[in-house]
Amino acid sequence: MYLVDGHNLIPKLPGLDLRQMDDEQGLIAWLQVFCRVRRQTVEVYFDRAQVGGAGQTQVGMVRVHWVRAGRTADDALTARLQQLGRAARNWQVVSSDRRVQAEARACGAGVVSSEAFAQLLIAARRQEAEQARLRGTSDPGELEEWLRTFGAEDENS
Repeated sequence: MYLVDGHNLIPKLPGLDLRQMDDEQGLIAWLQVFCRVRRQTVEVYFDRAQVGGAGQTQVGMVRVHWVRAGRTADDALTARLQQLGRAARNWQVVSSDRRVQAEARACGAGVVSSEAFAQLLIAARRQEAEQARLRGTSDPGELEEWLRTFGAEDENS
């Protein structure tokens, strides 16, 4: 189970940029693939929610926390860890923010850097594309494009 600092992770993924209007939706799509492939649960935290948009939504196995203005995703993530109490040790916190990492460790949670978690997301996308290819449910050209985009090289070359 993962608690993710969303805006900290977005710049680590190919094709996503914090300046994009739909960057959060893009990250949610990446996280959904990860959850399907790895059978994991993820909670992602985004600060700077639009007016009236603060709150929680569930998208597949991804719980999205939209943090209200005046509060940061870091604060909300830390509060969630404290709410978990001893159960925090069953969670991994995804952030490269040192303060968030320190809070996670203090609560007994594991820590994964955003850079390392991005690699897990990329691997999950590759795995899903390969599974689709084996099932014959994807266009071979589309698969090749995905593999090029996410850095998979032919091991025989």
